[in-house]
Amino acid sequence: MTELAKHPVTHRHWILIAAMLAMFMAAIEVTIVATAMPTIVAELGGFSQFSWVFSIYLLTQAVSVPLYGRLADLWGRKRVFFIGTGLFLCGSILCGFAPQMGWLILFRAVQGLGAGAIMPLTATIIADVYEPEERASIQGWLSSVWGVAAIVGPLTGAWIVQHFSWALIFWVNVPIGIVSMLMLARWFPESRSEGGQKLNLVGSAWLMLTVTALLAGLLQAENLGYWVSLFFAVALFAGWALVSHERRSSEPLFPLAVWQNRTILAGNAGNLIIGAAMMGISAFLPTWIQGVNGGTVLQAGSALAMMSIGWPLSSTLSGWLMLRTSYRFTAQLGSLLLIVGTGLLLTLDSSSSVISAGVAAFVIGTGMGMSSTTFLIAVQNSAEFHIRGICTASIMFSRMLGSALGTAVMGAVLNYNLMVRLPAHSDPVQQIMSYSQRQGMSKGSLSQMIAEISASLHWVFAVSVLIAFFSLLVARKIPAQKPRKAR
Repeated sequence: MTELAKHPVTHRHWILIAAMLAMFMAAIEVTIVATAMPTIVAELGGFSQFSWVFSIYLLTQAVSVPLYGRLADLWGRKRVFFIGTGLFLCGSILCGFAPQMGWLILFRAVQGLGAGAIMPLTATIIADVYEPEERASIQGWLSSVWGVAAIVGPLTGAWIVQHFSWALIFWVNVPIGIVSMLMLARWFPESRSEGGQKLNLVGSAWLMLTVTALLAGLLQAENLGYWVSLFFAVALFAGWALVSHERRSSEPLFPLAVWQNRTILAGNAGNLIIGAAMMGISAFLPTWIQGVNGGTVLQAGSALAMMSIGWPLSSTLSGWLMLRTSYRFTAQLGSLLLIVGTGLLLTLDSSSSVISAGVAAFVIGTGMGMSSTTFLIAVQNSAEFHIRGICTASIMFSRMLGSALGTAVMGAVLNYNLMVRLPAHSDPVQQIMSYSQRQGMSKGSLSQMIAEISASLHWVFAVSVLIAFFSLLVARKIPAQKPRKAR
């Protein structure tokens, strides 16, 4: 029995606001930094290291998510949240003082290590203070944070770099994080499982090595060349060692219940698929709009924003549906919407409007929000308190891993098609996306190149449709029951 189970939590609305502030801080970090990066590169140099500013953040975040989830079960939610948020804020402050690109990458790694705690811990805290039948509707509020951040982030980033130093884009997080921590310190009661369990350090080390090698290989496959096989070999060996150690350990990093619970396994598989499918739109729809259609960066960003708007709206709707139908029905409906949305991408051609792309993005976001939220709530409601932290973290980690896998697979599909269709051209996508190079081409050459790139992107979208179909199969594995009130 935990302290939260013994006594009802008061001031839940303040705890919810604190959690939303923390999530907003992490969500806006992604969009606001992307907007300011051209300015940062212009001042610090090091364009060849540009991609590592994003990759190292995602890598350290993904590596730390499962560890924070387990620590939250062992040490308590509040303590671990403060550790992670403190690291995130320290990294944010240091990023603003980075004198060159190498230092910025190092400080982004620190920032990512802290960010790994924010998403799973805020979701776990909310699950602790709200009843199972309430969590579904509350999740809609949390998801809305991402929609707001997707719109506010780019606008704020552009305004800051235009009027102030780029360092401010990292420092705006500091007051938000401090307020969130103070609110949780005041109103959220500490909670932990009773018992003398300790963190499995050997298992944690093997996990970190496995994830680091795998994600580094996936995120930097194009830059690593043949060396990527070494990273995958290390990931395979470390993964085997992790499984072997977990089987022998008396206190495994992932408790046995995680592997034995059908709902938890299905929830993780579903989010892995959602993360992979999401990259079909996030990474490649802007390429379609700017390259094939000749649209602007603003138009591409507006189309992507439609996905961020559809996600929180459907997340809120999924709470209502779950209470009136079942987890399975809601997840299947979300998967069907995801299939329809990715299918709409296949209808795009060079004459399609940005509105058509935005409609497809909205339907995809709607499907993702509905299915992802349902998977998360089903997992949290089926997990006992003492493993709720690691179960919630596993959901977040699965989505991140899926995104990396999706990017690698679809990137490989695109590059293979371009190599076959346009063997004489080096980086044809860059050529048609560059205004000066595009203007220098003859009308016939430009039309041919656009047609071949369009066909190549259609293969990427076809892979997204195939991945979306798998989410429908996984949705059938979760219970056909409604969220029930805790006893």
